[in-house]
Amino acid sequence: MNLNFLRNVDKKEVDFFVTVDNKPWFAVEVKISDTSVSPHLHYYREKLNIPYCYQLIKKSGVDRLINGIRIVSADRFLCGLI
Repeated sequence: MNLNFLRNVDKKEVDFFVTVDNKPWFAVEVKISDTSVSPHLHYYREKLNIPYCYQLIKKSGVDRLINGIRIVSADRFLCGLI
């Protein structure tokens, strides 16, 4: 498993990009409170065929799926890693 930062020459970026055996596994974009899907996360999901994409926000109690991208509270996401 590798943890990467993903950015292209057009400065489209995603905060965390995780691969397993050099294949995309999931991507994470972190925002303070923006619950609208990051266009960069959507772009990379389509371009690289990333199976799981998450947008984390600080506000608790948020968990929704929009066009295949999960917008979720950072505390909920991080608890799932334990």
